[in-house]
Amino acid sequence: MMILVTGATGHLGAAVIDFLLKKVPANQVAALVRDEAKASGLKEKGISIRVGNYHDYPSLVPAFKDVDKILLVSSSDFNDRAGQQINVINAAKEAGVKHVIYTSVATNAPTTTVIPMVVDSHIATANHLKASGLTYTLLNNNLYADVLPMFLGEKVVETGVFIPGGEGRVPYASRLDMAEAAANVLAGTGHDNKEYTIASDVTYSFADIAQLLSKLANKQVVYVDAPHDAYTAALAKAGVPPAYVGVMSGFAEAIKKNEFNLPGTELENLLGRKPASLESYLQKTFF
Repeated sequence: MMILVTGATGHLGAAVIDFLLKKVPANQVAALVRDEAKASGLKEKGISIRVGNYHDYPSLVPAFKDVDKILLVSSSDFNDRAGQQINVINAAKEAGVKHVIYTSVATNAPTTTVIPMVVDSHIATANHLKASGLTYTLLNNNLYADVLPMFLGEKVVETGVFIPGGEGRVPYASRLDMAEAAANVLAGTGHDNKEYTIASDVTYSFADIAQLLSKLANKQVVYVDAPHDAYTAALAKAGVPPAYVGVMSGFAEAIKKNEFNLPGTELENLLGRKPASLESYLQKTFF
C-alpha cells in the first residue's frame, strides 16, 4: 500500500504526513512537491518524493505511479483552482490510483455563497471526483481555528474583536485535528465513497470568541460588529494587500450569513476523541 499526500510542504499536508508516520512505515508514504529542494526534511524521514505540479498534467501521471491512495489537498493557488484539482483526479485515474481523498469545504450555501472564489472550485472538484469512477472520500473541512489570528489580529486582547461577522456561528476546529483525521482516513478502512463534515460539535460567534479571550486575559475584550466599509478601511490602513482585503471581508460576510454553521460529530468519530477546544487553541495562540 502506497499513500501519497499532495501539498506535502504546506501546513496541512506536512501535518498529515507526521500523523501518517505514526501509523504506517515511511516506505509506504509518498509526498508530491513542486520543488524537491524544499522537501529535504521529508526525504530524511524516508518518504518517497514525487515532483509534480497541479497545473502540469504530464508531470502528475508519472508522479502517481504505483500509488494506491492519494490525499488531494486543495490548491492554495486560485488561478483555475478547479482545473488544477481536476488535473490531479484525472492523472490519478490514468496512473491506476484506486482511491482519492479530497479536502473539500463544509458550506450551507454551495450555490449561493458570497465567496464563490473559494467555494465554487471545491464543489466542481468534488463533483468531478464523484463522477470519475474512482473510489472517493470527501473531507468537507470547516474553518480552521488557525484562521482566527488573521481575522482578529495579533493584538486582539488590546484592540478587541473588530469584524463584520454579525451573530454568525462557526464550529472551528484546529488544523492539527483535521490533519490527524485525514491521516486516520488514509491509513484506515471503511471510508469508501463517503463524505464527512470535518468540524467541532460546538459553534462560536465572534461575541463568544471575545468572551473566551476576556476569560483568558482576565479583562474585557469587546466585540464590535464592524460596518463593512470600516473593516475594509482598517485592513487597508494596516497594510493588508487589496486582494486579501477582499478575501477577508468575503469570509466575514459568509460567517455572518452562517454559511459555515455546520457542527457535527464526524471529526470526533474519526479522531476517536473530542477535538481540541477553541479555548485551548486561543490560549496557546494569544497567551
